[in-house]
Amino acid sequence: MRKEPYTVGSYVHVIKRGTRGSSIVRDDTDRWRFLLMLRHLNDRYKPENWIRQLMDRKMANTLDRPSDWPAPKKLVRILAFCLLDNHFHLLLKEIEEGGISKFMQKLGTSMANHFNEKYKEKGGLFQSAYRGRTIESDEYLRAVSAYIQVKNAFELFPGGTALAMKDFNKAYAWASEYPYSSLGTYAGTLKSPIIEKDILGEIFSAGEYKSFARDFMLGRLAINNEDITLE
Repeated sequence: MRKEPYTVGSYVHVIKRGTRGSSIVRDDTDRWRFLLMLRHLNDRYKPENWIRQLMDRKMANTLDRPSDWPAPKKLVRILAFCLLDNHFHLLLKEIEEGGISKFMQKLGTSMANHFNEKYKEKGGLFQSAYRGRTIESDEYLRAVSAYIQVKNAFELFPGGTALAMKDFNKAYAWASEYPYSSLGTYAGTLKSPIIEKDILGEIFSAGEYKSFARDFMLGRLAINNEDITLE
């Protein structure tokens, strides 16, 4: 499995898991902070104690960027994400040399420091460095986006994936409102400054994405779930 280096322009599916399958987030405060990290750590600029600056400006409950910070210079483009209790998935595009590596280091370090400080724990939060796979085709890119945003969100649906597939429309609507996945951006129910649709926005409208996601979850595509996992 290829992790790095990636060439500029590469699309990469990334996963990072908690050590021994343990939780990396324990409550909605942790989950919201993950969104703040995606928003503000994807930048060459990082102010000292960035979260404190947001709190002082009463901006820690929004994804807005302080106006007195320099214009952002992103390390990567984030096309999709989904956060679960013990791991997360990202679909990233390398836009500068080493950008994915730099972003993942910032994200992992910040998450671990916050977790250990909040819960008075020591040691590594994650089981290893992130795992990543370069995406070589548009077909694979589309499938990975559905795997990240739909398949993983359906696992969190009350009753799990099996129940979700019995009423796809209901489960898709639920997943589209799940705030710790980017599906709502593609479904047209949520807006997020974290996500850049990039080529996926050119391929799909909201209705087309739902139809594609249904086909993916029903195994109607040449590329299925087993082909694109990072297990």
